[in-house]
Amino acid sequence: MTKEIHMAGPWVTEFEEKIVLDALRNGWYGKDAYTYVEKFEAEFAAYHDRKYALMTPNCTTAIHLLLAGLDIKDGDEVIVPECTWIASAAPIIYQRATPIFVDIDPINWCIDPKALEAKITPKTKAVIVVDLYGNMPDMDVLQAICDRHGIYLIEDAAESLGSKYNNTRAGKFGIGSVFSFHRTKTLTTGEGGMLLLDDEKLFQRCKFLRDHGRAPGTYFNTEVTFKYMPSNLLASLGYAQFLRLDELVEKKRWIWKTFEKHLSDVPDIYLNPEPENVYNGVWCTALIFGKSHGVQKDYIMAELTKMGLPSRPFFYPLTLLPAFGAKIEEGRKNSPVAYDISERGINLPCAFTVDEEQISKMSEAIKTIIQRGQRYGT
Repeated sequence: MTKEIHMAGPWVTEFEEKIVLDALRNGWYGKDAYTYVEKFEAEFAAYHDRKYALMTPNCTTAIHLLLAGLDIKDGDEVIVPECTWIASAAPIIYQRATPIFVDIDPINWCIDPKALEAKITPKTKAVIVVDLYGNMPDMDVLQAICDRHGIYLIEDAAESLGSKYNNTRAGKFGIGSVFSFHRTKTLTTGEGGMLLLDDEKLFQRCKFLRDHGRAPGTYFNTEVTFKYMPSNLLASLGYAQFLRLDELVEKKRWIWKTFEKHLSDVPDIYLNPEPENVYNGVWCTALIFGKSHGVQKDYIMAELTKMGLPSRPFFYPLTLLPAFGAKIEEGRKNSPVAYDISERGINLPCAFTVDEEQISKMSEAIKTIIQRGQRYGT
């Protein structure tokens, strides 16, 4: 019987089970109540050469904490790339600030530096740079732009655990960086996130905001803030996964390289890039179909579904979404690369259960669909 090809999912072993069981049995009282949270935070921060870490219920709350800690508010503008998951931009709305969407680079699919600089105004307070699908943008250029204009660079590293730019780990860039530990991510806690910082004052502010605006160990609240505290039980799973991180990243890279091998005879298609100065952790293998194939993602995905095979769309431009007013005409004009690439891109299965036989099956199906599409002028 052929195994089901799963789109996404974690790799959990007996090693994780043992550590989670310890937290389940012992991690509730006194100094042990947050033992795994503290271990995970400290070692995760050190791994990324950051001074401080705050675990959160998810990555969205990590971004929100940081924006609130930076006092982003009504009247401020925060720039985000057109193509990313909505979570990168939603916390801007939570703070009553205005998201400004800009185009992406055609090679790395991350925010385009020229498009970014063109959108900076006196109201701009920050830019959220997203390491899309594990890809890394030109961080040196982006940081130089932010420094020149006096705005914060925030790194959304939710999808780039294990990636490096100029031998510096993703998560080290900007005033702060965030990670996701969702069920689908390289390292999972089921749901979870992490905020990394170097500035002590900002760290203390975000830590204060994370737990109902109270000083540690007290029940005296001086502000109405958030409840974004982590779970020790979930932290135990995250910590255990973190101790296996090299193994997890290597499997993600193996999936990417194996798709690359099986699709190597197809011209004019593009998978996640890895230029000389980048090491790509490839959370998810994405595939862009060149224009010569004359196919778009909706057609490819529909055909894969007919064949019983999974796929997901390349992220939609945010201006296309009803959530942000469906400003499609304006979006196409200002972000032509984002609209073009999104229309021709899909995500391939990236679950840790994926094996070479399944990758071969997916690849052959894609070749068949491309040929069929060209034949019928789809």
